[in-house]
Amino acid sequence: MYPRFSLILMATHACNLRCSYCYVGQKSARSMPEAIGRKAIDRAMASLEPGGELQLGFFGGEPLLEADLIAGLIAYAQAQARKSDVRVSPGLTTNGTVDGTRAWRLMTLPELSLAVSCDGRSEVHDRHRRFPDGRGSSPIVLSTLRRLIEGGNECRVVMVVRPETVDSLPDGIAFLRELGIRRIEPSLDLWTRWEPEAIERLEAVVGRVAELWREALPDFGLSWLDEKIARLACGGTGDSMRCAFGNGDLAVAPSGRLYPCERLIGEDAENNPMRLPGHVLDGEDFLRPSPWPERCTSACGQCAIESICNTTCRCSNYARTGDPGRPDGLLCRWNQACAREIARLVQSPSSAS
Repeated sequence: MYPRFSLILMATHACNLRCSYCYVGQKSARSMPEAIGRKAIDRAMASLEPGGELQLGFFGGEPLLEADLIAGLIAYAQAQARKSDVRVSPGLTTNGTVDGTRAWRLMTLPELSLAVSCDGRSEVHDRHRRFPDGRGSSPIVLSTLRRLIEGGNECRVVMVVRPETVDSLPDGIAFLRELGIRRIEPSLDLWTRWEPEAIERLEAVVGRVAELWREALPDFGLSWLDEKIARLACGGTGDSMRCAFGNGDLAVAPSGRLYPCERLIGEDAENNPMRLPGHVLDGEDFLRPSPWPERCTSACGQCAIESICNTTCRCSNYARTGDPGRPDGLLCRWNQACAREIARLVQSPSSAS
């Protein structure tokens, strides 16, 4: 039995945007039947030990296109949790452009952990995150963020970082912080090509980002550095912060097919090599994990930061190398840059002091 189970439900393949870097695949009206979602929740709860936690996330496509479905599944999970002596922590990632009454009611649920995708200032965000007719989505996204902040609703922002936008990352972080965002999660685009010079620019940008992070502490969080600090405080871990890859961490497509991570569902093709065996309707729990490979530690040599490195994320490794156990140069050098900046900041006095 698991003390924690992370279940991600892909509410729909449909999306109202056509982001140029989207890795989900062809947009379609395929949405998750309620029965599939309920069965996934039942099996996840049956896999938890008493007092355990179900981390119930919703993904897309754009999940808020199915706001009623998601609200119903959250209510169902909460009702079942009360019977099962477990707790539910719901979460949702949205592109921030669906702002109707039902969507807004869901986004402002007090118990919901909300993430909004925004790549920074309008000129950067609109470069890739556009509507089908070519319009940039930043006016609506920034309006959504301001409305959430003004209403006292906490949310975090996910920023996609690509080779052509990496230099604008510090400015984008500063912009969002001034807007009132208190937690930012930069996300490297792992599905694009990073040339050596772009990786060098990324390493330099990590230093500028680290200074912003230090100046804003303790009222501001940046995932790249927060996670490294957490690992150091715990003496290092042998796993990534959230990468059980099918063992206590599962994604379910609208079809009911099972995946080790929501980022690997794509178009949910039958020949997807990352599909897990079985179907959500076949079974009563998720207690029979598949033997996925561990990180290939021989690739790490004598690297001193192995214990705090997140190249144990099999999904990221697969996206970069096609092998869940093998990291590539981008991930290694990014981790090393973050670790160097943490060490530098710990050893040097704060400029704010």
